[in-house]
Amino acid sequence: MLTTPWALRRNGILGINGRNVNYVADGNPTHLIPAVNDKIETKELARKAGVPTPELYGVIEIQAQVRHLDRILEGRESFVIKPARGAQGDGILVVDGRNRKGRKLASGKVMSDRALAHYISNVLSGMYSLQGQQDRAMLEEVVRFADVFDDVAEAGVPDLRIIVYRGVPTMAMARVPTRESDGKANLHKGGIGLGIDIATGVTIQGVYHNRIIHEHPESGAPLSGIELPEWDKIVEMSARCSEPTGLDYLGVDIVFDQERGPLLLELNARPGLSVQLSNGIGLETRLSQITDWVRPEHTLEERIAFGKSLQ
Repeated sequence: MLTTPWALRRNGILGINGRNVNYVADGNPTHLIPAVNDKIETKELARKAGVPTPELYGVIEIQAQVRHLDRILEGRESFVIKPARGAQGDGILVVDGRNRKGRKLASGKVMSDRALAHYISNVLSGMYSLQGQQDRAMLEEVVRFADVFDDVAEAGVPDLRIIVYRGVPTMAMARVPTRESDGKANLHKGGIGLGIDIATGVTIQGVYHNRIIHEHPESGAPLSGIELPEWDKIVEMSARCSEPTGLDYLGVDIVFDQERGPLLLELNARPGLSVQLSNGIGLETRLSQITDWVRPEHTLEERIAFGKSLQ
């Protein structure tokens, strides 16, 4: 059992304090973090890295623009509203068409135009943003999720989280929503984390409420042996995000689209540590290997190959 500080260190487990002091504070300059925390600026960083993202239809920055929603959308009836500085999936609203009563939501409910305008106003006020700061509302393409996780995700939005350190893909997991998590992939809300072999892109095991599981708690479907398509592309996408952000320690979140394949959803300068439990290995072990190996002259290809070799 990993119950003592000594046992945690022996198994290479990285704790929150260690992450914050040794990797975030030491390798992520404070002035660069706001660009990663803002999803609109993240899209520009992704563009510089040559990494695809869902299409941005428009941005609402002030209250007066809300009445021009249809003009900004240019006739599109399906879209996603996101707070630019939101976190943990809060404030995201998926609109999937409209009828004479209003906008049809992905949840099956209908929201009137007035209610939608009020919702956007709440986004602008900072209701869903980090520290309640005034925000902007993004209008973004609806991702049509591929069937990669159909057997283990009955609803919601599964995604991938890849930890990248100094340009080296280090550890990965899939985050799968459950009925308990209300369709959200957040682990603290009851989602499942699936450890992924960084070399092959095949799932290893699951973590649910901080305990290891091998079958889905609701359906009983096996959680290991799921082969993720385009894994080499996914790993390369994650590694490419390191340079334009200027951050040493980074969480890269990727989602599968039916037609466009892997797309970058967002970046995180302080990614959580559940990836260790889902993989059954401590991050500190791998981060130390990278620290000893990596040099500025190493190419992207060399960093990816080294990441895949980590044990």
